[in-house]
Amino acid sequence: MYVRKLATALALVLATAGVASAQTPTRIQQFNAWGAYSYQAGNGKVCYVLSVPKEKAPAGVDHGDIFFLVSQRPGQNISYEPQAMMGYPLQENSKVNVTIDGRNFVMFTKGNSAWVENAAEEPALVAAMKGGRDMTVKATSRRGTGTSYSYSLSGISAALKQIESCR
Repeated sequence: MYVRKLATALALVLATAGVASAQTPTRIQQFNAWGAYSYQAGNGKVCYVLSVPKEKAPAGVDHGDIFFLVSQRPGQNISYEPQAMMGYPLQENSKVNVTIDGRNFVMFTKGNSAWVENAAEEPALVAAMKGGRDMTVKATSRRGTGTSYSYSLSGISAALKQIESCR
């Protein structure tokens, strides 16, 4: 099941990146809860780390495939961009809240994804992920259902180190 989810995630990452001519992503290495991946895009190599939640709430709701990733796209001058990807459309103009060790980060939504609202806070979120143990992501579906996801941060530092020299 985990492999199926990762395969779905790879397809979703390619689709949201708008990469029609990308090669199939390659898994570089798995680091506990986080995997490191790369693929070749038209404007250069794209590398990212990705994880799935260890817990989903509320129970009894079809969450679809949920992922949190941090991508690096040197060809586009993008370094360590966090993104939450949901298996459902998010409520329009809603916010996604990411909490790590009591520190909150706000993400804006579009479709089924969310990105850090203030791009200047991206490095702080990545640093908090590297130094934290667990991360909670809270979102609201288009239907108004409040959802919550718990991620392990075990392996995030090693996974990010693996993609730091992405070229």
